[in-house]
Amino acid sequence: MKKLTKLIGLNKKDFDEIVNQDVNPKDKQIELRSARLIPALKTGDEMALTSIFLSTVRLVKEFRDVLFRELKLSRNGRVYYYTEVCFPKIDSSRIDGLILITKKNIITEAIFIEVKSKKDDIEAPQVEKYIKIAKQLKVKSLLTISNQFVSNPEQSPLRLKTGKFNLFHFSWSHIITQAHVLLFDNDNDIEDVDQIEIMKEALHYMEHKDCGVNGFVSMRGWKNISNKIRAKVPLNKESEELENAINSWYQEEADVALILSRNLGVLAKTPLRNEITLKKDKTKLIKDFCLSGQVSIKDAVSDIKILVDFERRSVSLKNSLSPPKNIGTVARITWLKKQIENCIKTESTIFEKLNDKVWIEADVKFARENLKVNFNNIEELYDLTKGKDIQRFYVSVIDGFGSGFSSEKKFVTLFEQLILNYYEGILQNLKNWTKPAPKLNLSE
Repeated sequence: MKKLTKLIGLNKKDFDEIVNQDVNPKDKQIELRSARLIPALKTGDEMALTSIFLSTVRLVKEFRDVLFRELKLSRNGRVYYYTEVCFPKIDSSRIDGLILITKKNIITEAIFIEVKSKKDDIEAPQVEKYIKIAKQLKVKSLLTISNQFVSNPEQSPLRLKTGKFNLFHFSWSHIITQAHVLLFDNDNDIEDVDQIEIMKEALHYMEHKDCGVNGFVSMRGWKNISNKIRAKVPLNKESEELENAINSWYQEEADVALILSRNLGVLAKTPLRNEITLKKDKTKLIKDFCLSGQVSIKDAVSDIKILVDFERRSVSLKNSLSPPKNIGTVARITWLKKQIENCIKTESTIFEKLNDKVWIEADVKFARENLKVNFNNIEELYDLTKGKDIQRFYVSVIDGFGSGFSSEKKFVTLFEQLILNYYEGILQNLKNWTKPAPKLNLSE
């Protein structure tokens, strides 16, 4: 009887022999199931979710390419997908998923997968145990999947020191977003019509209300921190609620980027969030009572800068625009005014929701501060900037959330609606000035 000592470097034929060995159950070395697109399990079962996810990765090439790129897995060679994997001689734990990649019938890469759904979070003791098993089998990667959000797949919701071991994390929203982006009519869409239908069916399952896949819905620690700032109670830098509030903001920032991505067909990105940014944001929140954020969208006029102000209980969204350099200050203001008026014309219903919340800032050369006016009073900018040189404009929306600001669930709803309205009503219609191409002069 062959003895299992490793996965990486093992011949796939030997792997299959070990799996299929007709031995006493106590002597089994590997127990597993092949991933199925239609598993005989009830909706909402984590193993059903795992099996359908892995089968979709197996069957839809473009989906596999996107996720394997993020997991730093080779897209060459044969790939095998398994669920409910156990190595009884090493540990009795049952690992949710396993992907094996072979080249010339030798296993060259492998990744363990741990899946959670609904309100269940990834647990450190369980992940540490799986990493220990992986290392014994010379496997160097583990993917966790849950409803928890991170700003980058190479981050983890857990604070674990893993050394050279690769710990990746996908939120279910991230997986669903990647699928939606592939179904858009763009350069990265799925070519095969049958694979398109498989992707749609998998999405239908994952987005079903009983499946246990959720977006971000509640800001932990937010209410207490918000109320303490309002009551002028000093914040404790080491408190759990402060850390929870900031991490909740990071997750909401990531979630809103995914919501935009699903609606736009291109991936919106957020900054990398880690222990360093957490430490800085603790200091900023205690000192200035603010948190900042950013969402980058391909081909948008600029990144969306976000400011969450706990004192004013408001949120602002801001973008910058480069005005024409070949015209005067008055003409530059008119150029911007026409752009906003075009927003009003093309997106009148949405813009009406933002009307009195739209602000214009002019970055004037040599001035200490930007000149700021409500768009309804933009005519004032002509007088304020007379004889001055406007270098750049900023368009922003500032919305006071009032009592909803401190609500852990209502804040999420209000913020997500604001950013969608802002993008549709204003941002998607704004354009930077670009210098025209030089013209030929053949008159001589």
